[in-house]
Amino acid sequence: MALRTGGRILVDNLIAHGADHVFCVPGESFLGAIEAFRELENRVKLIVCRQEGGAANMAEACGKMTGRPGVCFVTRAPGAANALIGLHTARQDSTPMILLIGQVGRAELGREAFQEVDYRRLLGEVTKWVDQVDDPRRIPEYVARAYAVAMAGRRGPVALVFPEDVLTSVVEATDLAPAPIAEPAPAVAQMTALAQLLSEAERPLAIVGGSGWSEAACADLVRFAEAFSLPVSAAFRRQDRMDNTHPLYVGELGTSVSPDLAKRVRGADLIVAIGTRLDEMTTSGYALIEAPVPKQRLVHVFPGAEELGRVFSPTLAINAGVGPFLAAAAALPAQPPRWKEWAAEARLAFDAQFAGREFPGAIDYRAVMAAIGERLGADAVITNGAGNYTGWCQRHYLYRSFPTQLGPVSGAMGYGFPAAIAAKALHPERDVVCFAGDGCFLMSGQELATAVQYGIAVVTLILDNGMYGTIRMHQEREYPGQIYATDLTNPDFAALARAYGAHGETVRTTEEFAPAFDRALRCGRPALVHILMEREIISTRSTLTELRSKAARPQ
Repeated sequence: MALRTGGRILVDNLIAHGADHVFCVPGESFLGAIEAFRELENRVKLIVCRQEGGAANMAEACGKMTGRPGVCFVTRAPGAANALIGLHTARQDSTPMILLIGQVGRAELGREAFQEVDYRRLLGEVTKWVDQVDDPRRIPEYVARAYAVAMAGRRGPVALVFPEDVLTSVVEATDLAPAPIAEPAPAVAQMTALAQLLSEAERPLAIVGGSGWSEAACADLVRFAEAFSLPVSAAFRRQDRMDNTHPLYVGELGTSVSPDLAKRVRGADLIVAIGTRLDEMTTSGYALIEAPVPKQRLVHVFPGAEELGRVFSPTLAINAGVGPFLAAAAALPAQPPRWKEWAAEARLAFDAQFAGREFPGAIDYRAVMAAIGERLGADAVITNGAGNYTGWCQRHYLYRSFPTQLGPVSGAMGYGFPAAIAAKALHPERDVVCFAGDGCFLMSGQELATAVQYGIAVVTLILDNGMYGTIRMHQEREYPGQIYATDLTNPDFAALARAYGAHGETVRTTEEFAPAFDRALRCGRPALVHILMEREIISTRSTLTELRSKAARPQ
């Protein structure tokens, strides 16, 4: 064994576990690791970001895209605090992620030295495991365990803390190869029970979501659905689990759910929930599927046993990863269903609501979304943060392959743009389009500098209505006409993009959009299209005037 610094041992073991991109904001607390990244720059790409929140969101997006932990490196205290938003998203979204944190030297620990924090206490709520590496010879052991914990059961984030002298110490250490991922599989008796429940159903519906998906799992989902004519809906921001053009795909749950689909969830007599926790957003505040005892029969399939029965009391609980479960489900003998009409009606309702409604103003957003859909291939990646504007890419875009949707189930603003950078860094050959609101973009817009520095040619569409639209919507419902603290004064986003060295354009009419979008796709560098929205169009289903009028009526 050769002598190496702790930093070199760390980077060697990250590479051994498959890390090819690491996102960071540099700090003096991990200079020993930065030197190792320099030495190994031909094997792992270190992307330097402008704020740790952006770096953490990029790592989280990598976890969604690859199914393996995305890696982020930050400095102590302020850096770790900024990165917490990405950890929280990874936790709520069940995304494998590893956060590496520089710490004060071992000799200063426990004295509240400069920027010293106890990360076990700070990050314990939003991670699966947090630990500090005090012996550089054990770095391979800790890295291997971090990957194993992030991938086990319900996937999620872990954090490893490195005192700065651990990364500069020179020691001998034995590297470790990645351990195989152990995924729980369903028992034969459970699959028999599922088949029995399906045979007794009249109005079944599948809800798919969560993490741990693959192209093979998506293909097995289609085979399972087709064998039983089973209508499939997507959990909140998990629409790429099934080709949205398939006749058995019936729509998305969450903030964009159609009234018809919501009614069908309530009226189903059997829900087969695959990979999803059935979180608050997916269930519309636990109203579509009531907690703790649903009115529907519930088959809940989830890789983490601790989640089964935690919120909902299922008819059948199956502790299994989505891959093993769907492989077994696809092998079930097909049954002639009694619900073909139920499934066909659900698809017709999806097609009808996809068309959307007409709104006043200079831009027809249905035409904008149609132009985007016509120009992007099935492998294009769509990203978004949080806000009412996300309804346009959730309701009016057809996701056709996996993985092509990156959105925060956690509802974190500022996610979409860093996620787009990560997706394009991983797949420079694919189109990557970020949808962002004006408020959302400015929470991470400084990462334009990162995109320009590394030549990461993402296309960003900013839907600018000069306000925090979601909060304004709730404000109009609760306090109609009493507007306070939701208006925004924005920059000229196209000029801002050009100042960073990106391509920037402004769109004011429907006719201007398609040519501007074409130029953005073709320019070969980061591009931003600033779309000026009518304030009146508060969501894909309502106007401010309609909201205010409804709220003012006597109840």
